[in-house]
Amino acid sequence: MAYWLMKSEPDVFSIDDLAREPGGRTHWDGVRNYQARNMLRDDMRKGDLVFFYHSNCEVPGIVGIAEVIREGYVDHTAFDPDDKHFDPKSSPDKPRWYMVDIRFQRKLDRTISLKELKALSDGKLRGFPLVQRGNRLSVMPITEAQWQLVLALE
Repeated sequence: MAYWLMKSEPDVFSIDDLAREPGGRTHWDGVRNYQARNMLRDDMRKGDLVFFYHSNCEVPGIVGIAEVIREGYVDHTAFDPDDKHFDPKSSPDKPRWYMVDIRFQRKLDRTISLKELKALSDGKLRGFPLVQRGNRLSVMPITEAQWQLVLALE
């Protein structure tokens, strides 16, 4: 099993939105960064656990946990000209973008804020990808040790 952190803006799609989806499950579409796409396509596996992170909000931070329930497959939203994720350079026979399906597991007891995570980045959470300078990916791998340290903050 691997561990991940996935970012979403709560005014676009929040942890509560995920919980309200039928069965608490949805596809994670709209990733338009090649490095993140490669992780969705090549590395995420069914059963992997995901920290759900709220970004671009008053208190950015980790707010919940989800599970990968379907491995990478073609992101069909790239083919729909009426969809906000449309990409005219992507086609069903030459897809550029991929997605996974995730299922809500639970909300954390509290938000573990970016500020808290940054405060630990010189010590216990050294190397945590979220707080590394210049890392703006919406999908990132984390280690099992980092996963456990973050959960211990809850």
